[in-house]
Amino acid sequence: MPASFPPAMIKELRHLLASAIAEVKAYNVPGLCRRLSLGGGEEQEAFASKYKYAHKRIAEVSPEQVVAASRQLIAEENHFVLAEQLAKIDELGGPAVTNLTRRRLIALFDSFPLARDIEDIELIRGLWPIASLRAPHPSDEASLEDYFYRHTIRNDDITTRDVLEALGLLSCSRAQLFQFLAAVTAPEARPEIEQVELAEKIDALLRHDGYTLASAGRISGSPFFAVRLAPTGSPADDSISAVLAAFEPTQVHARWTMAMERRASEPSGAITLARTLLEDVCKWILDQAGETWQEVDDLPVLYRKLAKVLKLAPDGHTEKVFKQILGSCQSVVESLGALRNKLSDAHSPGPKRARPQARHAELAVNLAGAMATFLVATWEARQSEGGDKSSAPVSPESNGKIEG
Repeated sequence: MPASFPPAMIKELRHLLASAIAEVKAYNVPGLCRRLSLGGGEEQEAFASKYKYAHKRIAEVSPEQVVAASRQLIAEENHFVLAEQLAKIDELGGPAVTNLTRRRLIALFDSFPLARDIEDIELIRGLWPIASLRAPHPSDEASLEDYFYRHTIRNDDITTRDVLEALGLLSCSRAQLFQFLAAVTAPEARPEIEQVELAEKIDALLRHDGYTLASAGRISGSPFFAVRLAPTGSPADDSISAVLAAFEPTQVHARWTMAMERRASEPSGAITLARTLLEDVCKWILDQAGETWQEVDDLPVLYRKLAKVLKLAPDGHTEKVFKQILGSCQSVVESLGALRNKLSDAHSPGPKRARPQARHAELAVNLAGAMATFLVATWEARQSEGGDKSSAPVSPESNGKIEG
């Protein structure tokens, strides 16, 4: 909950609390107000106008007292709209889900039904008290449920987009939005293949705002999903950044930074950058070591050349554990090249190419970062052992030639 409350939100909360109190019998209003620590008064005043009676007393207390009274009331009785306003106040300190992201989420349901295995109206009833919510203006229906029944079941003359906007998906609390996203990807709503497909699309949109829709477990053999804050990066991100920035800040470190930034939002691009990062490091170190390389050399070729310089070839070691570790390093490099060819944006994906997800990019970028720091650290150790052969990195464009 924020330390201070936006006046407009508190003004709306005062109105909603007064409206909720006004739902009880007039002779109960004074007692309810006293119980909520809002002060009492005469029944005659409450009989004249329940809303004015409540609002007068609510206006006299602090924002903190209004919030506390609202919490107490919804703990005793269900008041959806009042609870929503409280949720929005509580969520002021966290990352917002922007209006643009919400519109993109709504647009997904131009291609997907809200539910396939149950009726849309059934899913909606489980999330919103539509029987007690007002229909959008102008409308002849008494409730939102009547409105949906007329326009989606009897006549089918509004779109899913219209339904979701009428439910307030563009302005509802994050908690309500996240419950909706969990419900439309639940096993009760659709078959597993479509669950996963829709969850991946939702996840890709949410990650722009710092959230992820991830698997939260399984029920009766089927997955279910929940929204939570997206990871901000691996614990090694800062240490890798420091090493690469010290080694070469302009190209190598910049490549690492771009790869990190795109792990969630552009998995294909991040995978491409992961491989390019290792190519950069190999070329820079080969240049500093006075070795040459060709433009046509791909990552495995560059790494094999560098492994000889740094004495990392598995065959150069007799200790079994070191042979295994160095062999695994070589496998990581080759696998990153293969992953890039299969899942990156370096080539046209074609109609049947597997689509990389954020978790694939996270793996590729983290592996590339770990390997890059290992290579830099090994090169610096070799320099210390054999004397400093170069006082500063030489641009790979020079291919080992220092122009004076």
